[in-house]
Amino acid sequence: MALVNVTNVEVQNNPAKFTDSFSFQITFDCIAPGIKEELEWKLVYVGSADSADFDQTLDTVLVGPVAVGRSTFVFQAPAPDSKKIPKKDLMDVTIILLTCHYKEKEFIRVGYYVNNFCDNEEYRKQNTDEEGKLTKTPPIDMISRNIAADKPRVTRFDIPWDSVQQKIPMDDHSGMDVNSGNIEEENSGNWGGEMETD
Repeated sequence: MALVNVTNVEVQNNPAKFTDSFSFQITFDCIAPGIKEELEWKLVYVGSADSADFDQTLDTVLVGPVAVGRSTFVFQAPAPDSKKIPKKDLMDVTIILLTCHYKEKEFIRVGYYVNNFCDNEEYRKQNTDEEGKLTKTPPIDMISRNIAADKPRVTRFDIPWDSVQQKIPMDDHSGMDVNSGNIEEENSGNWGGEMETD
C-alpha cells in the first residue's frame, strides 16, 4: 500500500508566456504510520521527442518532514532554457513531467501535454504557409504555452517506502508520445480536479 497518495494537482498560471514560470498546487495524503524522510518533487521539460538528452530538469524541491494527514503546497519552477531546445522542437506539442520520489525512488509521475504557439497575430499572418503552418520560428517573446490541464497521464509505481517491497520497472516518458498525441491512461485522474487514488 502506498503511504503517500497524491489526490489533486492544480495547474496554475495557464496559459502563459513561454518564459513564465510553471506553478502547480499539489495536494497529497500521508497514510499512517507515515514516512521517515522527505519527498523529492521534480519538474522535467521534454525538449525533444527524439532524445532524452534534451530533457531539462526545471527545478527540484524537498518537502518534509511530512505529517500523517493531508498536505498542500505550491511547486514553482522556471521556464526551460530555449537555447537548449532544438529549434525544430520549440513550437507545437511537447511534454512536462511532474514526479515525486521517496528515498530516490519514483512513486508517481504526472505527465502533461504542452502546446507552444505564436501569440502574435501579425507575425503569424506574415509567416504562415498555405497549410496554416509557420514558415519560421518566432522570437521567444512571441511564444506562449498552453498546458492540457484537463488531460493528465498519471502513473504510480510500487516502492519500498520504509520496508522491503519490489519496484515496478518504468520507461523514460511513461508511454507519452509527442509525435502521435496519444495518451495511454493508467491510474489517471482529472486535470485540475480530484485524482483517483489506488
